[in-house]
Amino acid sequence: MSESYDVILIGGGHNGLVSAAYLARAGLKVLVLEKRYLVGGATVTEELLPGFKFSVFSYVVSLLRPEIIRELDLPRYGLKVLPLESTLTPLPDGRCLYRGPDGHRTFREIAKFSLRDAEAYSDYSRTMYFMARAVRFMLGIIPPDPTSLKFRDLNGLLKLAKHMLGLSTQDFYTLSKLMTMSSADFLEEWFESDPLKATLSASGIIGTNLGPRSPGTAYVLLHHYMGEVDGVARAWGFQKGGTGAIADCIARSAEASGVEIRTEAGVSKVLVKNNRATGVVLENGDEVLGTTIASSLDPKWTFLRLIDDGLLPEELTDSIRNFNTIGSSGKVNLALDGLPDLPCMPGRGEHLRGAISISPSQDYMELAYDDAKYGNFSRHPFMDTIIPSMIDPDMAPPGKHVMSCFVQYAPYFLAEGTWEEKREAFGDAVVDTLAEYIPNLKDMILHRQVLSPWDIEQMTGLTQGNIFQGELSLSQLFFLRPAAGLAQYRTPIESYYQCGSATHPGGGICGAPGRLAALEILKDLKR
Repeated sequence: MSESYDVILIGGGHNGLVSAAYLARAGLKVLVLEKRYLVGGATVTEELLPGFKFSVFSYVVSLLRPEIIRELDLPRYGLKVLPLESTLTPLPDGRCLYRGPDGHRTFREIAKFSLRDAEAYSDYSRTMYFMARAVRFMLGIIPPDPTSLKFRDLNGLLKLAKHMLGLSTQDFYTLSKLMTMSSADFLEEWFESDPLKATLSASGIIGTNLGPRSPGTAYVLLHHYMGEVDGVARAWGFQKGGTGAIADCIARSAEASGVEIRTEAGVSKVLVKNNRATGVVLENGDEVLGTTIASSLDPKWTFLRLIDDGLLPEELTDSIRNFNTIGSSGKVNLALDGLPDLPCMPGRGEHLRGAISISPSQDYMELAYDDAKYGNFSRHPFMDTIIPSMIDPDMAPPGKHVMSCFVQYAPYFLAEGTWEEKREAFGDAVVDTLAEYIPNLKDMILHRQVLSPWDIEQMTGLTQGNIFQGELSLSQLFFLRPAAGLAQYRTPIESYYQCGSATHPGGGICGAPGRLAALEILKDLKR
C-alpha cells in the first residue's frame, strides 16, 4: 500500500522547508521531497575541495523575514548571521570608493569624488529606508486580486490603499519613480560621481536580464533594500557555515515539528484525479499519496512538467510559457592559497570582510549588459565578490581562503556555441577582470568552479538558471506573479499549491513565499 501524508512538499529549497515547518507546526503529517543529495536548492554549502567550503549559488543573506526567524525559532537551530558591513569599489586608475559602518569615514570617502554626493548620501539612505518600509508591508500580505469582488480581495485592496495613502506626498512620488524608473536614472537624480552611482545601481541589476539604464531596475534596487540583519535595516550578512547552513537550520526546525525529509527523491509527476491532486510519482517510479501537494519549484516545472497535458486551461499554460525566466547570472567560486591584496587599499583589513564590487562606472555596467543583449557573456563583467573565509574562518583551512564571485552577465542563450564549450572562457573573463584590481589573484588560485545559468539549471532545476525563479519586473510582481489569477498560491487543480520564489514577494533568501503559501493552505484545510 502506498504511503500517505497530509501534505507533500515538492522541492527542499528554503521556501519549501519554510512551508513544511509551518504546516507541521499546525499538526499535519508533512513530507518534503528533494531531488539532490542535500536540501537547500540554491541555498547550499558544499565542500568542493577538501577543507574549502563554498556557498555555491546564493551567498549573502538579508531578506530572510524576521517573523520566520522568530516563529520557527531559527537561532535555536543554528541561525547565526555575521555582519557584512562594507563595500569597496576599486577603480582602474588606482583609486577606490569605500563605504563602511563608520558614517564619518564613508562621508570622507564619497567626498573624495564629490562633496555634494557625500552630503546627499545620508538623505538618500534615509529615503530608501522609508521606501523599503513602505513596500515591506506588501511582503507579508496575500496579493489581492483587483478584478475580484470577493470580500477578502476587496478588504485586501482597502488595506493596501489605506497603507499607500498613509505615505506623504513626497514618499508616494518617490515610490512611483522606484516602481517605474531605471536604477541609473533614479540615482542620477541624487548623485553626480560615477563610481557611487554605478555601485549603487548594481543592486538594481542583480539576477535580472536588464542593464542599469533599463526601466524597472529601480524596483530591484529597492527590493534589495528591504532586508535586515538582527533588526538593522538594509544590513547584509553571511551565515556562519555558508548559506547552506540557513537551509539546514530551517530543516532542523521543520524536523523538530515532525517533518519527514527525503533527499535523492526527485518527483516526475503530480497525480491528479477528478481535478484534485492526490499524490506524486517519484523518478524511481514509486507513488506517494497526499491530501495536499505544494510545489516550491518554478512555474514551468510546477505547471508544465509535473502536470499532464490537458489538465490545465490553455490560457494558463500560455501565461506560464511566457513567464520570463531567462537567466543572466553566473557564479565563480575560487579556492585561494592566500589572501587577495588590492593595491588601492593594500594589506589585511576590514575592507576584506565586506563586499568588493567591480562596478567602476555606469558605462562599464551598461557595456557589460550590451554583451549579454547580443548573446555573449560580458568580457568585462560586473561582479559582487566576497571572501567568506575572512568573515567565517571555518570556511577554509588556516592560511587559505575562499572567494565568491557573483557575475553579471552570463546569458542563458548564447549567440554561438554552448555553455559546455564556453564555460572556461567565461571563467577566464571573470578571473582576468578581477586580476586587474587584484594582481596577486591568479598566482593564488588552487581550484575554481565556474557556473553559467545552464550549469545552475542542471544542478538545481531552476529553469534557465534564473536565480529568482522569474524576472522581478513590474509585469511579474504582486498580483501578476507568476501570472494573473495565480498570485494567491493556489492553482486551478484543487489541493495543488505553489510556494516558490516565483510567487509573491519574489526571490532571494526570503522565505516569505513559503510562509504565505503555508498560511493559505491552512486556511483552506480549516474550511
